[in-house]
Amino acid sequence: MVVFAGQGDARRSMSLLWRGARPEPPERRPGPGPRPALSVDAIVAAAIGLADAEGMAALSMRAVGERLGRTAMALYTYVPGKSELLDLMYDQVHAELPADYPDDGDWRAGLTAWAHDGLEFHLRHPWVLQVSQARPVLGPHEYAGLDTLVRLLTATGLDAPLLRRLIGTLSHFVRGCAGTVAEARQAAAATGEPDERWWFARSALLAEVAPDFAARYPDLAALEGASAPRDVAPGEESVPFLEREARATFEAGLDVLLDGIAAAVDRAGRE
Repeated sequence: MVVFAGQGDARRSMSLLWRGARPEPPERRPGPGPRPALSVDAIVAAAIGLADAEGMAALSMRAVGERLGRTAMALYTYVPGKSELLDLMYDQVHAELPADYPDDGDWRAGLTAWAHDGLEFHLRHPWVLQVSQARPVLGPHEYAGLDTLVRLLTATGLDAPLLRRLIGTLSHFVRGCAGTVAEARQAAAATGEPDERWWFARSALLAEVAPDFAARYPDLAALEGASAPRDVAPGEESVPFLEREARATFEAGLDVLLDGIAAAVDRAGRE
């Protein structure tokens, strides 16, 4: 399920995103007696907790209200609707991303740490991966994360047009790898079948239904034959097969991407 941000009222969404220290509107109390304070921050925190626990499909103003012991109508005093709430959630979780990396000129170490932090961030909040990148939220925390990446890439000394493309390349790479890991974690629960059993049942049938598999796909068969199976590291025994493979792909792919950036830096230095 792909969700597009920025579908609510533009002025109200942007005002809430950049609200800063502006005081919250007073709470409307339906009756006497003390009740926990309600605020935009409390509503956003409850919505993030709901999405983390139950996924994007469970998100609704009513469900968030229930988490807070309120009705959905009580929330509308603070947040106009679900669309604006999604914008606030998306921006708020990005406040978790580190902004400070060592400023020692080692751009490769900085980008490596940034990529690992980004991977784990998306796995803590897999619903974020469902928010399309086609319509950015344009919130302060989203911009802060982007500013951090720009700073790390600027240390390479590459020119601005190339840096803009590298921002997209690295961001899509991290999100893509995180998406595979997140789906690997969800697959067994959603289907009731562990990775290993699923792969064994189907791969065992390939020899039966496609006895000429190696002749049909000679390069793929040669690659599989030459690839030694990766040993399962201690502590990874319970990790789904696809997640282990996706993480290995992340490490190898990140090295190749950073090698490519290093080659671009070398070329720029010779020009």
